[in-house]
Amino acid sequence: MIFKNTFVRRSVVLLGILILSGIVAFFVVDEIKGGAVGAGQVKVDIIVEPGDSPAEVTENLSKNGLLKSSKYFLFLIKATRSAGKIKAGLYEINDGMDARKVLQVITEGKVKLVTFTVPEGYNNRQIGDLLVKKNLIKTRADFLNAASRTELLREFKIPANNAEGYLFPETYSVPVNFPADKIARMMIKRFYVRLEKVPGAKELDPKKLHEIVVLASVVEREAKKNEERPLMAGVFLNRLKQDIPLESCATIQYLFDKPHPRIFEKDLKIVSPYNTYMNKGYPPGPISNPGQPSLEAALMPSKTEYLFFLLKPDGFHYFSKSFKEHAEAKKKYIDVLYE
Repeated sequence: MIFKNTFVRRSVVLLGILILSGIVAFFVVDEIKGGAVGAGQVKVDIIVEPGDSPAEVTENLSKNGLLKSSKYFLFLIKATRSAGKIKAGLYEINDGMDARKVLQVITEGKVKLVTFTVPEGYNNRQIGDLLVKKNLIKTRADFLNAASRTELLREFKIPANNAEGYLFPETYSVPVNFPADKIARMMIKRFYVRLEKVPGAKELDPKKLHEIVVLASVVEREAKKNEERPLMAGVFLNRLKQDIPLESCATIQYLFDKPHPRIFEKDLKIVSPYNTYMNKGYPPGPISNPGQPSLEAALMPSKTEYLFFLLKPDGFHYFSKSFKEHAEAKKKYIDVLYE
């Protein structure tokens, strides 16, 4: 009986040693065959096409110097039953990832993301150019067409022929090859999410909201300081009430493919419905994509008697109640710069 118990104990100990040895051996092999090939300094874009087999994916990784052992990586795929979990897409793999990390990335679909930031006041053309620079689209026209799709405008009840004004300026991250229409839709959705935080915005019908967006888009391009935005919105509304043209230089700038350093007298005579020096009332649509401060200003403008404003050298604006006061301010702050 004693002999039997001793034998059992020795067998258990031996089995434990074998298991421990096996675990140690596995981790040693895992490090030797599946460890990182570098320190993470080298980054490679790896494309996994739909339908690629584990062998094809492994060969691609190995060819780019990202695996210590192709055989071990294939074993890892089989051992973890990951063959059917590998997802198509573009992945950024660095040589500091071990085999397990690489497999995790491509089975969890952690595709490479491109981050882009749309500044407040960018118009659709500028956003299109930005996306081209980020290699998300091929041409500006791709985005302009996407932002003008009838079904998109109908979905969000935008009473216009494009989504100018409704593409919220913010930082976004999207996968490479993300469709242009989905980018536009994502930005519009963000607009309505942010709009919910603006007091009184929920009660607006699409037509009234569009007027607010038009006003906010003009304020966005004119303003330099957040605290002045409500004042500017108030100025434009005062001019509308008195049937005075808005005379916004920002609407003239919208006529150019790219903003000009300075507006000249001849520019004010360009024939266009967006020329608010020649036409009364709002321009036919937004001239930029405004941020939240400008939207808030358009919804909650300051109530003053101001009818004019001009930019001073210090970055602030001078607000006037009469043309005479405005003309004197122009001589003081602007004309002297060009004498």
